[in-house]
Amino acid sequence: MAEIFKLDDVEQLDFDRATVEQAYDRWAPVYDFVFGGVFSKGRKAAIQATNRVGGRVLEVGVGTGISLPQYASHLRIFGTDISEAMLQKAKRRVNDLGLKNVEELAVMDAEKLEFPDNSFDVVMAQYVVTAVPNPEAALDEFARVLRPGGELIILTRISADAGVRRFIERRLQPVVRPLGFRTAEFTWSRYAQWLAGAAEMGLVENRPIPPLGHFSLLRIRKTTTTVAA
Repeated sequence: MAEIFKLDDVEQLDFDRATVEQAYDRWAPVYDFVFGGVFSKGRKAAIQATNRVGGRVLEVGVGTGISLPQYASHLRIFGTDISEAMLQKAKRRVNDLGLKNVEELAVMDAEKLEFPDNSFDVVMAQYVVTAVPNPEAALDEFARVLRPGGELIILTRISADAGVRRFIERRLQPVVRPLGFRTAEFTWSRYAQWLAGAAEMGLVENRPIPPLGHFSLLRIRKTTTTVAA
């Protein structure tokens, strides 16, 4: 059953896996053209942060694989996405460019990752958190598969807390939902609340990212577990 989100005086809206999958299947043919340039600065910043950590990387919501050529060649990349149509384009990109550091691309639900605990040095999620039915469940999964000492790197929309922008975001929500987006549910307090309850996860950086300052790059580190003598 779809999760129902209460948006104050805005009509309640369902947002389930089928909605997201269908939306991004439709986006697949034009995604790079529409969003490639708009999100290029954020993408570059997130990949630079990932390259500094290194190791084995999980990119959740890899989409058409637009980020894959930008990773350092010594990294090992595993990409997942909910959309088979998106992944088909990503697989063609990997083959056409001969990207040997891409381990695998697989259809997978961000809320139910099919990996053991502590599998990756970096979990990267670009513009994913606001596009899944249960964001906190996805964040919990990202933390679970991240190794101690590793980083969760998130590019995400931060909604306004008040004012005209908040009003516009709330009114846009019914319009953008069929496109696979949500505009009004992701104020900073929501992320802060998850962090407060997430064992071993600590915020390292919260950096505003273009366009328009409505997005942020979050770096969240999983602390190293110590064993008592």
